[in-house]
Amino acid sequence: GFLWGTATASYQIEGGAASGGRTPSIWDTFCAMEGNVANGDSGSVACDHFNRFRDDVKLMKSLGLPAYRFSLSWSRLLPRGRGKVSRRGAAFYNALIDALVAEGIEPVVTLYHWDLPQCLEDEYGGWLDRRVIGDFEHYASCCFELFADRVSRWITLNEPWCCAAIG
Repeated sequence: GFLWGTATASYQIEGGAASGGRTPSIWDTFCAMEGNVANGDSGSVACDHFNRFRDDVKLMKSLGLPAYRFSLSWSRLLPRGRGKVSRRGAAFYNALIDALVAEGIEPVVTLYHWDLPQCLEDEYGGWLDRRVIGDFEHYASCCFELFADRVSRWITLNEPWCCAAIG
């Protein structure tokens, strides 16, 4: 029952910070504050997975990876944190999932890997307010509607202790 593969987080790999309908997440804000990250680095370009995912999937295939766990950027799919799904954001994740499936790599999706849309943090304090529950439920429902036909394994929160204790 062991599933072997590799894993990433959207902010750490995607780049395309202002592409595909994405709006800032709390990571963008954190990284923009002087002194928070060595050398002032950020995920604004990262590995440019947003533009290079097809090559990345081919590399995964060449390595023989049977599975790839990646997180979705909430602010890429729902630029306002709620409401309508960004067509451009959904198109990116659909293309990524389709590329993985075409290469026989199982997509395993993490819904939240520490990248809350900044607009929800600004509006009500994000995870410190119970209103986030309804917004997260809407986000998760959108993800299931868009991708569940090809994704059978879902992870709700990456490392919840870290998010709760040091987030």
